[in-house]
Amino acid sequence: MAHEQPLLFAIGASEPFARGVGEALGIALAPVEERTFEDGEHKLRPLVGVRDADVYLLHALHGDAQQSVNDKLCRLLFLAATLRDHGAARVTVVCPYLAYARKDRRTKPGDPVTMRYVAQLVESMGVDRFVALDVHNPAAYENAFRVPAVHVHAREPLAAAVLAHVGHAEMVVVSPDAGGAKRAEAFRRLLACSRDDLPGLAFVEKHRSEGLVTGGRFAGDVAGRVAVIVDDLVASGTTLVRAAQACRERGAAGVVAVATHGVFAAGAQQLFREPVLDRLFITDSVGPRMREAWDGRVDVVSVQPLLAGVLRALHHGEALPGQVAD
Repeated sequence: MAHEQPLLFAIGASEPFARGVGEALGIALAPVEERTFEDGEHKLRPLVGVRDADVYLLHALHGDAQQSVNDKLCRLLFLAATLRDHGAARVTVVCPYLAYARKDRRTKPGDPVTMRYVAQLVESMGVDRFVALDVHNPAAYENAFRVPAVHVHAREPLAAAVLAHVGHAEMVVVSPDAGGAKRAEAFRRLLACSRDDLPGLAFVEKHRSEGLVTGGRFAGDVAGRVAVIVDDLVASGTTLVRAAQACRERGAAGVVAVATHGVFAAGAQQLFREPVLDRLFITDSVGPRMREAWDGRVDVVSVQPLLAGVLRALHHGEALPGQVAD
């Protein structure tokens, strides 16, 4: 490749996060022109030559006050195709938050498999590789793509933050639903690497259908211990509140939660009105939301250095740092 250094591009609201990744890599963001026209159409183009370059396009696909999920996805697709058209040797999309990743299978007759459709759109733009952070179902994510799909775990920086908060107290890792069992087990074993004991494991029953959450069974012993609830994201907060309440009712000495993506959708204020959760650890994969309601109970852990290490390894063809199979 003609360029010794990779080129890192970002769009709109993802620029501050990408700038931090670039600083950790020792490179500046490559400039992009973004124009929006009167009728709502838009144009994006690189302001630096990309021919024969190893190009990384970082964009988080979460809706915000300025752009919807679909608008961000459209812009990502158009810029990726433009980079390919102008001779990039390789185009890698880096997605700290992947929209539609939760719709990875059919649960009702006639259901779409939207994550697979997103993968097909990305591939049709000529993208060579896709990198995502803590998707809902890693196996379904990897199977959705025909190009290499890299799944990055945020569990190491999150586990370090939990250990610093909990100290030497006895812990139990709690999965808020059966689907998160592998995630909770991996987090439990990572915690054990820094301690002399293997934390316990517990599960909360949960069924969701048409927005209604049911199920009340609880398996495991949390009495007198700090319960650490582990999930991939927090949206409305209902799942975390239910799990935290179940732990309190069974005598947990404290309850903290870990969720990679702090989406904080409508209704998430309940997380901070309810006294059941002592602390919530999230990453900066999604821009800060509802910060005024956090009441000092949310810690944001940066994953910019983690993603910088992954991009550096990909550029040089090295093993990914700290990534262990689920």
